[in-house]
Amino acid sequence: MAYTSILFDLDGTLVDSGEGVLKCAELALRHFNLPIPSPAEMRTFVGPPLRDSFLRFGCTEEMAQEAIAVYRSRYTTVGKFELFVYPGIEHLLQDLTAAGCKLYVATSKPETVSVEILQHLGLAKYFTYIAGAAPDKSRSTKEEVIAYLLEQAGDLEGALMVCDTAYDVIGAARHSIPCAAISWGYGTVESIEAAHPAVIVNDTAELLAFVTG
Repeated sequence: MAYTSILFDLDGTLVDSGEGVLKCAELALRHFNLPIPSPAEMRTFVGPPLRDSFLRFGCTEEMAQEAIAVYRSRYTTVGKFELFVYPGIEHLLQDLTAAGCKLYVATSKPETVSVEILQHLGLAKYFTYIAGAAPDKSRSTKEEVIAYLLEQAGDLEGALMVCDTAYDVIGAARHSIPCAAISWGYGTVESIEAAHPAVIVNDTAELLAFVTG
């Protein structure tokens, strides 16, 4: 089996967290009386670092920091639980574990929140390590989170990143980690293809078959 260490993105890959993320992002934009983007544009808030998204939609650097605070005021109490696990994910984690894979999470979501969410959903038990963004902002991009995960877990033999956006594919590539991109998340197939993942899969059965050969 070529891949034995599987790194999962969280938002848009394991869980659909769109409802909570988008409600909190809209609250923050309204705080500054900024125009609310179309639903399709708002979807881009799911996954990338919040700062980047707020800057994209009209915030200055100073405003972006306040917007993040407004966002988190709702997210940390309500929004983080407005999500659901994608169909087939838990069976996939069970099958990969049974096949001898070690599973990890590498997400731009704050690490403490990511751990809390996965524990709440009953999925934390499948992962050897859950790596996320740091509260002091010393790491926030996918590249930085993966670097941190490698420091914590050591050299991950046979590593594969499973993700839903071009940001993830590019971040993993900077560590020479190939990606299996999924089509059920928040990235468009066109943008993912442009980042050159190893494969794009359409369901968990295809992903399992790719990992296990």
